[in-house]
Amino acid sequence: MKVKICKTMISQIKGLMFSKRKNLLFIFDVPDYIDLHMLFVFFPIDALYVNENMEIIEIKQMKPFRWLYKAKYKAKYVIELTEKHDFVVGDKVVINENEISKL
Repeated sequence: MKVKICKTMISQIKGLMFSKRKNLLFIFDVPDYIDLHMLFVFFPIDALYVNENMEIIEIKQMKPFRWLYKAKYKAKYVIELTEKHDFVVGDKVVINENEISKL
């Protein structure tokens, strides 16, 4: 599945605001509680929280224009998906360049 990588703080803050549908991969330096908002996002997404072992630890379905979601666990990566997927908590993911897949 193709993803756009967001490494800079500005790209992470902007995320999908005022954007067309696309999948995003947020990469953080250290695991942390990563809170998300859906302000000015016009479509639903699934947010996959991934730990440093590349394991999905949480999946949150998010609706447009919701204020803030507080993460339950520390994650090193967040993947925002705008398309159907079959990922579940516990799956391991592989990141190759601009693509993610199950291990």
